[in-house]
Amino acid sequence: GYDPLDPHGNITIKWDLLQSNPDTNDVRVSIFNFQLYRHIERPGWQLGWEWQGDEAIMSMLGAEATEQGNCSRFKGGENLPHCCEKQPMIIDLLPEASFNMKTSNCCKGGVLSSMVQDPSNYAAIFVMKIGAVNSSDGFKMPGNFSFGVSGYTCGQPVRVPPSRYSWDSGRRWTQALGTWNITCMYSQFVASSSPQCCVSLSAFYNTTIVPCPKCSCSCHASKCVKFGETPPVLQETRDWNQQLPALIRCSSHMCPIRIHWHIKQSYKQYWRVKVTLNNRNILKNYSQWNLEAVHPNLKNLTQVFSFNYEPLNPYGHINDSGMFWGIRYYNDMLMQEGENGYVQTEMLMRKGEDFLSFRQGWGFPTRVLFNGDECVMPLPDQYPALPNNGGNGPIFSLSLIVLSLLVLTIVCF
Repeated sequence: GYDPLDPHGNITIKWDLLQSNPDTNDVRVSIFNFQLYRHIERPGWQLGWEWQGDEAIMSMLGAEATEQGNCSRFKGGENLPHCCEKQPMIIDLLPEASFNMKTSNCCKGGVLSSMVQDPSNYAAIFVMKIGAVNSSDGFKMPGNFSFGVSGYTCGQPVRVPPSRYSWDSGRRWTQALGTWNITCMYSQFVASSSPQCCVSLSAFYNTTIVPCPKCSCSCHASKCVKFGETPPVLQETRDWNQQLPALIRCSSHMCPIRIHWHIKQSYKQYWRVKVTLNNRNILKNYSQWNLEAVHPNLKNLTQVFSFNYEPLNPYGHINDSGMFWGIRYYNDMLMQEGENGYVQTEMLMRKGEDFLSFRQGWGFPTRVLFNGDECVMPLPDQYPALPNNGGNGPIFSLSLIVLSLLVLTIVCF
């Protein structure tokens, strides 16, 4: 799960025991997405754990359990518990939930933004009251936590210093009776057995377009939709709270996402790049998408025209990686395959003293990631080659033309 571009990224679940009574315990659960660019999109997180004893969730605010379970051992009370499952599964409430069921930072349908894209929506909080038939043993921290999102694996709870809470404008501080942290890490290899994106390349100085490598994501043509065909699943009613099935257009690379990097122009002091993201998924839109690139000249990036950009700099002194994402309400959603199934931008990079021309594919990135997943790149020997008489592109060609005219003028006179 280690990511060199985000070495400290993780999902942290903080479990605060706020109050402990003979019959019940009040608990506050906070979920924080401390990842720079990976986000959680709908259908969202599904937090699960396993109780150590016969505990049950008596009531909840800010979230709900998917199943109530068998609560017959609690019969005789005024109200049955909210959930009596040994292994409950908790989901976030929807934004339209009633006001008396909400807490702060809840009710986003399980969506958590990344730290860079939207730091105001990277957390989710819910509270619950826990009870048990035999409560003489006191509070027991549950175990075997799961996050319910593909690719994430959670560790065991670790007790940490108690959380502190501010009251009366910071004049008084209270603290939890106990606090435990559970860390969940993401692994692309756990999430999927095959990549989800690929990169194609082209340049103004070469007519060759280097396509995505064949079978970059899969070689199974039976799982794709040919052009002109309309699969029956498109006519079915879909539940937007459930994960949509993978259904993509047939291609040689069979990837849901194709990213095209095009070196467009070369000026005297700058060079221009055009980047296009194509969604080949028939059913799925990608909300809050993002693109990460590693390129030696990103430190000289001057302007990005229609995307947001933020340098990553995970190691401080090396500025060769950055994150791109869409502008809100303009192109922050990558629509499903079709006429509008793409987003694109152009960017200017300054030619500094370390500009090495476009030879040996220097103008192309060395790594590209989409939504935090590594994309398949063409082999370096397949990159568009600079012509033998090419310097830095049109400027060199223009110089030859001017020189030829000058020689012709001298000969004529």
